[in-house]
Amino acid sequence: MLVGAGRASAFARQDLPPLPMSDQVEIATTLYTPDAPGTHPAIVMFHGLGGKRQDLDAIASRFASSFVVLTVDMRGHGQSQGLVSVDGPREIQDVREIYAFVAALPSVDHTAIGAWGLSLGGGAVLRSLVEGVPWAAVETAETWTDLYSALAPQNLSKSGAIYQLLNAVPPERLDPSVKAIEQDAIESKNLPALHAFTAARSSRPLLSQVHTPVLLAQGRRDFAFDIDQATAGYRLLKGPKQLLVGDFGHSPSTFPGPDFDALVAADMSWFIRWLLHTPLRPYSPIALSPDPWRGKLRPYKTLPATLGAHVSFGGTNTVTGVAKAVRSTGRTHAALETFGGGRLHLTARLSGGWERLVAVLTATTRKHKTIVVSEGGVNTTGLSGRRNLTIRLISDATLIPSGSRLTLTLASSSMAQDPGNLLYLDLPQPPGAKVRIGPARLDLPVLRKRISR
Repeated sequence: MLVGAGRASAFARQDLPPLPMSDQVEIATTLYTPDAPGTHPAIVMFHGLGGKRQDLDAIASRFASSFVVLTVDMRGHGQSQGLVSVDGPREIQDVREIYAFVAALPSVDHTAIGAWGLSLGGGAVLRSLVEGVPWAAVETAETWTDLYSALAPQNLSKSGAIYQLLNAVPPERLDPSVKAIEQDAIESKNLPALHAFTAARSSRPLLSQVHTPVLLAQGRRDFAFDIDQATAGYRLLKGPKQLLVGDFGHSPSTFPGPDFDALVAADMSWFIRWLLHTPLRPYSPIALSPDPWRGKLRPYKTLPATLGAHVSFGGTNTVTGVAKAVRSTGRTHAALETFGGGRLHLTARLSGGWERLVAVLTATTRKHKTIVVSEGGVNTTGLSGRRNLTIRLISDATLIPSGSRLTLTLASSSMAQDPGNLLYLDLPQPPGAKVRIGPARLDLPVLRKRISR
């Protein structure tokens, strides 16, 4: 693993007195300082929703061999005071004030302060960056660049994901601004308010103005914040940039994943390059972890080349209530590895106030293992009669073994495919709601040269 040349690997760790923000809310922090004398570049680290600064100790301890590191309990988390508004303006002000605190530390080179953020923390890092906090280099993991498109693609909320994310925080620690939109966010209602809430917490519209070195690490299979959240940001950034697509993430993945050491090594190299200004060999702009992990990232100069796999799901079904339409193909003749979001095209006749159509694509292997390849949904509120619909599936990277049978489940929730599939919850619809679904065609991007086995 790369470490700063000539720097000691030992460091001191101490919990600091609570840090008061400008509104007198106290924020808990821990400081890691290298034993080597003099000033050092610094990294400020921010955890995920419902987390705490101690969650970051394993990574912070590695960074602390070369950098001053400050880990933070974000507002409303851990030992910090205040309420959680999910990277709202007050939390971004906290980030600004924490940056100023670190810059004033005598052990810190104030010209070389970087930021690392996970999920919620990553959203805060990117939003603070586009709002002018002068980070010298940043790295984010499994986060968003556009919160609305992440959580309510095609105006249909990922109700289960939103419910689970918000329930990671005790209700008494949620800010009124979150409570005001919580139920509407789950039920895909009052969308203008949800647009406004998420716009204030997104970075994508301003990323084209960013020249700061940014490393974006996103999970291969993350049904909350998918690959497109990172690739869209990557395309916009104007400065040095790197995109890592790894074996980690929100459900159905976990963090950390099996490629944890490789991810931390990449993070370390990024900060050494841009904060310590240490010459290193050229880096690959893009890298992808195979699944299962085999110890090495696959480097790319540009986004991996894909081909379009086209699958037809014939038939006609009428669906009411919690019923579902299930269609399957024959077995695949070769292994396929998806990369990106598929598009499902179909005709539907809507009546009785049918509000949403959810698609779940699964693959059943020869060994009878079922893999959820991807899923997605579209809001049909206010639509009636015959419609041509396109459902955009989550952008992920999933291996479909040779000989698998593909199955498409269409219903009003993902739970119709499996009661444990909680991405789109089974929410009430009008009693007479009905949809008649015609033939469907799936356009699925797959790697031209797959890397997983």
